[in-house]
Amino acid sequence: MAKRKSANPKGDGASVYVGIVGLGYVGLPLAREFCKGGAKVLGFDVNSKAVATINRGRSPIKHIPHTTMSEMIGSGQFRATEDMRELSKPDAILICVPTPLTKNREPDLQYVETTCHTIAKYLRKGQLVVLESTTYPGTTREVMLPILEQSGLKAEKDFFLAYSPEREDPGNKSFQTSTIPKVIGGYGKESLRRALEVYRCAIETLVPVDNCEVAEAAKILENTYRCINIALVNELKMLFDRMGIDVWEVIRAAGTKPFGFSAFYPGPGLGGHCIPIDPFYLTWKARQYAMPTRFIELAGEINTGMPEYVVQRTADALNERRKSLKGSRVLVLGLAYKPDIDDVRESPSLELIEMLKEKGAKVDYNDPYIPQTHKQREYDLRMKSKPLTAKTLAGYDAVLIATNHSEYDYAWIVRHARLVVDTRNATAAVRSGRSKIVKA
Repeated sequence: MAKRKSANPKGDGASVYVGIVGLGYVGLPLAREFCKGGAKVLGFDVNSKAVATINRGRSPIKHIPHTTMSEMIGSGQFRATEDMRELSKPDAILICVPTPLTKNREPDLQYVETTCHTIAKYLRKGQLVVLESTTYPGTTREVMLPILEQSGLKAEKDFFLAYSPEREDPGNKSFQTSTIPKVIGGYGKESLRRALEVYRCAIETLVPVDNCEVAEAAKILENTYRCINIALVNELKMLFDRMGIDVWEVIRAAGTKPFGFSAFYPGPGLGGHCIPIDPFYLTWKARQYAMPTRFIELAGEINTGMPEYVVQRTADALNERRKSLKGSRVLVLGLAYKPDIDDVRESPSLELIEMLKEKGAKVDYNDPYIPQTHKQREYDLRMKSKPLTAKTLAGYDAVLIATNHSEYDYAWIVRHARLVVDTRNATAAVRSGRSKIVKA
């Protein structure tokens, strides 16, 4: 493993000029670390509003403070642009664009392909192009390479190509982009050497691997591992519920074993850009090799079915209180896909809200980090966060905890709510009012 000499070696990257395409939850933290390393960074995004916000020194995402963004802009090291003609300027272009699924759960590489076509128009000799977006093994070589070579330039001779998967975990205070080891696979030896040289000024530990395919497969493995283990505990949650056993207590007890066990936790469904999506990229690729990946597909089936289970548990809990889900008022607590962030990508809360509405419930949400919803690829809820007061809580037939934000006072919520459906074990420490709580 190659390590940079210090966490933030100001000036070490002064000769590096980096372009980052996609200024979201992956691109912006990466830009921050390159600036800390002394590099010059040019950010590209098609969202004019985001570009304008960034250039004013304001951060569009919660876990990068406005002060950090202001410092990056004020130093002259960083600016954002919509002008793709400037792609010819940086020495390295890092692609951090979405890689979602189609409605048929097949890879949707339209953003990667469009970006590569744009880069090909302005690609010049000596530039390095790196894909950071999660994808299936073979994408860099089979999809990106032919598009980029439409420029008339040849990889490993005229320009250089690599894959280095992002490992962002928004809201994780134990790790920052610079301290998370970075896997890098090059199209060839010179591509790898140049990629290592670029990333060395921003990342502490670099992990070179044999080729792009190994790096792509490593990212898929990381997230498939989590997907399968979460599916296991989700299935056990449903089984143990029928047996009258608290799955959270089971996991706590099992977690006391000092070896051979890693704790994973159930929830209302999978969220975030990686875990709900990446395993399906691999199953799609496996079919090209005539090999069904039954284990992975079963895990995906279990996890995607969790919102339906939660809605049914909510309906059952209301029924026990002589209420029908149809016509009931339900407040969903938490729209983000995980605690204490403002990221709603693939959040199960979105599907929960739609499913509850389809069954006739009157649904509102509260999230301290998301004052209103924005149009998503599959959802356009057009809702605003409702204020959380004792009076509003008492006005709902059920309060559904979908995201366990630490800002919530769960004892206070239980005290004022009529019924609490808890999908995250957020009320574990609440002692009074336990009869109001139903775990789902």
